[in-house]
Amino acid sequence: MINNRYEQLKKAELGALISIIAYILVSAMKLVVGHWANSEALRADGLNNFTDILSSIAVLIGLRISQKPADVEHRYGHWKAENIASLVTSFIMLLVGLQVLYSSILSVINKKTEAPDMTAAIVGIISAAIMYGVYYFNKRLSEKVKSPGLLAAAKDNRSDAWTSIGTSIAVFAASFNLVWLDSTAAIIVALLILKTAIDIFKESVFSLSDGFNQELLLQYNDAIGHIKHIQAVKSIKGRSYGANIYLDVTVTMKPDLTVRESHDITDQIEHLLQDKFHIFETDIHVEPSE
Repeated sequence: MINNRYEQLKKAELGALISIIAYILVSAMKLVVGHWANSEALRADGLNNFTDILSSIAVLIGLRISQKPADVEHRYGHWKAENIASLVTSFIMLLVGLQVLYSSILSVINKKTEAPDMTAAIVGIISAAIMYGVYYFNKRLSEKVKSPGLLAAAKDNRSDAWTSIGTSIAVFAASFNLVWLDSTAAIIVALLILKTAIDIFKESVFSLSDGFNQELLLQYNDAIGHIKHIQAVKSIKGRSYGANIYLDVTVTMKPDLTVRESHDITDQIEHLLQDKFHIFETDIHVEPSE
């Protein structure tokens, strides 16, 4: 299973590489055209895509490090490199979001009067089409290689496509003497960057601090409880290492069972959790029931 997971992570790298190339292309177009066409919204969206370049690079680095096998100092492997990369990305996005918000508010205060060129709207539509194509590719690849990290990146691709469409609408509206709408759209983009940064930060910290979804633990508990000879699930704890879930389970069984019988039952538990819930590794402790 470990070797198979390494192969899946290797395949997931393709999605990160495609995202990097796409983001370099669209961010360059938006920053150049946004400056030339005098569009605050398009420049803000370009900076948003620039942070996505850094995010995709961080994801790629995390995927590469995660493929390193376990060693003396990392008995559980290097799976958490993905979570650390996400945490770094959230800080980068937070700084860029604050910068975009600051410059956009200044534009509103200074009452910008020059309407942006319609070319900015066209660039926004082209960028949206590119990013939706990247989203579709990464979504299908993430489902194939079972990579939550790549799926999250795909959702980010989709949100960037939507943001580009919103930017185009704002630029188009600004050409009808609604110049203030361009700067307002830039503020909205900045707020979206900040919200995404905070969400990524929360998820990364939650995983790195060994937080785990309690509803999932209840599902695991219920499934284990239906296995024959399991008297009770005394405790169950979960933690995530990247996309991999590790469980510590304590179950009680009748004390007259042989060691072989108990061992066979623990094998059933492992196979059930692996097949039904894709649990990467389960450590099971057996205690005699009273």
